[in-house]
Amino acid sequence: MSDIIKLLPDHVANQIAAGEVVQRPASIVKELMENAVDAGATKIELIVREAGRNLIQVVDNGIGMSETDARMAFERHATSKISTTEDIFHISTKGFRGEALASIAAVAQVELKTKTKDAKTGTNIYIEGGGFQFQEPIQTAEGSNFSVKNLFYNVPARRKFLKNNNVEFRHIIDEFQRVALAHEHLDFELFHNDDIVFRLRKSSLLQRIIDIFGRKLQPLLVPIKEDLGWVKLNGFVAKPEGAKKVRGEQFFFINGRFFRSAYFNKAVQDAFEGLLLPGYIPTFFLFLELDPEKVDVNIHPQKTEVKFEDENLIYALIRSTIKKSLGIYNVAPSLDFDRDSSIDAFMQQKPNAGSFKAPEISVDRNYNPFMEEVSAGEKIAMTEIYQQNIQAEPSKINLFEDEDFDEDLMRLPNGYWLFNRGGKTLMLDLGRMHRLIVSERNAKRKISNERHALLFSLEYHMNEIEKNKFRSIKKYLPELGFEMVIANDNVLRIDAVPEGLKETQVMKFMENLFDILEYKTEDEFMNFYRNQWNKIQSKSRFDFLYKMDAEQVIKDFTELGFPEYLPNGKRCFIEIPLEELKNKF
Repeated sequence: MSDIIKLLPDHVANQIAAGEVVQRPASIVKELMENAVDAGATKIELIVREAGRNLIQVVDNGIGMSETDARMAFERHATSKISTTEDIFHISTKGFRGEALASIAAVAQVELKTKTKDAKTGTNIYIEGGGFQFQEPIQTAEGSNFSVKNLFYNVPARRKFLKNNNVEFRHIIDEFQRVALAHEHLDFELFHNDDIVFRLRKSSLLQRIIDIFGRKLQPLLVPIKEDLGWVKLNGFVAKPEGAKKVRGEQFFFINGRFFRSAYFNKAVQDAFEGLLLPGYIPTFFLFLELDPEKVDVNIHPQKTEVKFEDENLIYALIRSTIKKSLGIYNVAPSLDFDRDSSIDAFMQQKPNAGSFKAPEISVDRNYNPFMEEVSAGEKIAMTEIYQQNIQAEPSKINLFEDEDFDEDLMRLPNGYWLFNRGGKTLMLDLGRMHRLIVSERNAKRKISNERHALLFSLEYHMNEIEKNKFRSIKKYLPELGFEMVIANDNVLRIDAVPEGLKETQVMKFMENLFDILEYKTEDEFMNFYRNQWNKIQSKSRFDFLYKMDAEQVIKDFTELGFPEYLPNGKRCFIEIPLEELKNKF
């Protein structure tokens, strides 16, 4: 039998390795920006075209690279961050594996212009599909300028699986935010198709959060700070009003590195126990500082998975610190262990015997105000009438109409209704039934573009992410009945809304709009809008107080075939097991 095992060519091995490091354009953004931070840059520019498909460019003013280092940087496992095995266990830089640039160059056309501080000229390197093309001297600014063009041009199968530009650019923004939040002392800029998306100047952590996520988040932020010596925790959590149903504004950092942890997410969720509605997720920006030897970041090439030596202790730290801060800022009740001692002294005083006397009230039980102005004879006559009446039969007058006690329909205190149908007793959720009725009606007719102008225009303050989302759906809004314009830098002025949308519902509708559009495409927007519109027109089960309204919903629901489930799988009604209830007696 002939030998069948052979060594893969370098360009094939690099493309396989690139599959772990370079999953989408956002992966390249992460690697290049983290390299710029490690290079000591104070200003980092990110320039993107077509959501990274055509160009990803990162420009920094860091230390730059020499001619030899620039060439070596694209070799596999070439790095300046570590040199021995022991170095892996106390990593203080963002990168260390030496795989990123080789993987990026294997699936794109990469150009590097770089120069050190003392060098008279810089160097320019061009690599295409993992193949070195040329290296030459060049005049360039101090630092490094990486340009990654035509991503996956030589791996069409990978390029085909990229999402649309809105989705891919949203992932790029995610990576940009993570690096910018961890390094508030640096300047960052993000351009997309020549439009400025973010311009972040050196600032405090609080200001950096506000610059990224908008001013409306500022009054909701509660500071978090705890120092146990071996571990430090600081950052911010948002009050319950800032919680959302979708994930997005939840950030954990360890020694300046973003990481994900479902375990620590639960610690934050537990700290908000009793303060959030079911299904809502708190917003938080939490930074841990820990000895690098107690953290293992070498789990996955993406470096977002981290293992901690004392995971349970950190869980308890996060949970207790957030609870304490929520109590201090009157978000959650807390015990006051610093009560004034003078109050305790007063409470411990023993009253002197006889110093307190309970108040007494005298009542004339024979007093009748209606008998004062009548004669003695009239009193006797009225007494006889009263004695005759108490022997009479009780009144048969029914204060309630019979229809209020219809045997087939009855409302329960919790908003549900009981209904007899076909020999079965059902418990109805009229809110869900009404939602399905509204959905079916709206599906049979086109969305109306009728609108009503607002007496006073409303203003919605947007952050940069929301501005980008607004641009993506702007063309749909007039035909839906909206009139909106960006009045100034970050303010959206709303002049008219669709007929049927109450003025008090507009701001909440806009918040839902931007929340749900987190990863939506333009094509999916209309379906989202219909769902939101159905929710606005629908009533909850607590809105049905009168039997007449309930009967109308049941009648309309019957015309739909009395379906048991909504499209999302939730029940509209359940059958009450009467036989089982009888056995209880």
